[in-house]
Amino acid sequence: MSLSYIWSIVTKVIDICILWIVFYYILKNVRNNNKMLLIVKGTIIVLLIKIISDLLNLNAVGVILEYAVEWGPLALIVIFQPEIRSVLESIGRTQLLGRHKVLTMGEREKVVNEIMLAVEWFKKNNIGALIVIEREISLQEYIDNSTKIYSNINSYLIENIFFPNSPLHDGGIIIQGDRITCAGSVFKTSMNQSLSKRLGTRHRAALGVSEESDAIALVVSEETGRASIAVDGELHYNLSNEEFRSMLLEELGPKSDTFFASDERIEREADDDE
Repeated sequence: MSLSYIWSIVTKVIDICILWIVFYYILKNVRNNNKMLLIVKGTIIVLLIKIISDLLNLNAVGVILEYAVEWGPLALIVIFQPEIRSVLESIGRTQLLGRHKVLTMGEREKVVNEIMLAVEWFKKNNIGALIVIEREISLQEYIDNSTKIYSNINSYLIENIFFPNSPLHDGGIIIQGDRITCAGSVFKTSMNQSLSKRLGTRHRAALGVSEESDAIALVVSEETGRASIAVDGELHYNLSNEEFRSMLLEELGPKSDTFFASDERIEREADDDE
């Protein structure tokens, strides 16, 4: 077996791996963007109809679809330019090897407990709040335009940030790992037409950031005191304290329990020994 033959095999493997990586990140970001998902579905339907028309010799339909296939990509780029740009920005913000801190079970529970104390206080006092937790996709563009804090997560600090008439209460805070990175962040609001008109700017901002990233957005309504969670472009509205805590713990968990189960088991055993 010659070196040139081995090298040709290696290059083919690299070629296929790069192609699959590109497809993976495109599909991953398209899945979280409802409009782009509709574009993909529509394109697939048009191509299927084109294949059927060729098989059945449907001349009139075939001619129309030939124009659609020929000029369709250009039309899609022009019409859906904002959505395509959003997906490309999301891919650009994604870190291939992950950038967020993986929390241990103890750290995760502490983060959830501190957030829950603040959320329960907000609900009792009808105080609006927006808390965004970064995961794989970077939120640096929002951090750059907000007030930096870089503090350990603390319920009293969160309560003071969103206290009425405080300088930063109108924006949102961003949490990275177990630290509050910034406050006063302004997020792009969702353009989802199916969202209830009764929901205000905070809910639309929470849904918006969950549509363009994999962040977890927690929101408390100033008018009703209801707590909700937006994740993966879906708003889970008016959750009870138990539902809120359970969902937050689940979303903050590691992507694969297989890789972290042993660490958590060791941590639990250490706690038992104490």
